[in-house]
Amino acid sequence: MQSDHQAAKTNHPSLPSLLSLVTRMKTSISSPPIFSLHLLLLLLLLLTVSLPSIQCGDLVDQICKQTPFYDLCISTLRSNSKVTESDVKGLASVVADTLLANATDTLNYIRAQINQASDPEMERALAYCAELYIPVVKYNLPQAIEALSKGQFEFASDGISDAAKEADACEKKFSGSMTSPLSDRNKLLHSLSDVAVAIVKILLKG
Repeated sequence: MQSDHQAAKTNHPSLPSLLSLVTRMKTSISSPPIFSLHLLLLLLLLLTVSLPSIQCGDLVDQICKQTPFYDLCISTLRSNSKVTESDVKGLASVVADTLLANATDTLNYIRAQINQASDPEMERALAYCAELYIPVVKYNLPQAIEALSKGQFEFASDGISDAAKEADACEKKFSGSMTSPLSDRNKLLHSLSDVAVAIVKILLKG
């Protein structure tokens, strides 16, 4: 059954060949209006079947325009293979999963920096950040992602927002002459969180 479907799919004519066929038929056949109408409907049907990726691309663009970081939203979604078959809820899930992956990577980075720190003040600041990131990685974001899958959008939004708050609190721990080694990571986490929350709010609006 699957092989028959694949064979049928590969035998679909391309858009250029369809247009060429229409041109040849229009020039070589003097047809009544009803024939032209049928031909037009057939062409529109074939075009609809052959353009799912463009339709999805339009959805990604429309959704990302409603987030505070359009470029980040676009790059995050278009780099993920799951997006080709996603609806708005699916797009939110992709960004939330990316957020969790970044938070996990940042926590691992913080732990590595703690082991290498020679300055006690820097070590304390990094340890504080680790304490903030641990619940985000282990509880907040996994629970938010699960809530999102169940349609509990308000709970999901709150959990995702917590990630941005903890990243900000971490960054503020570095003050005075002490330069934060986590600035770029904290900023990215905050921005991804804002993008995810913006998409979830679209879902909340129905």
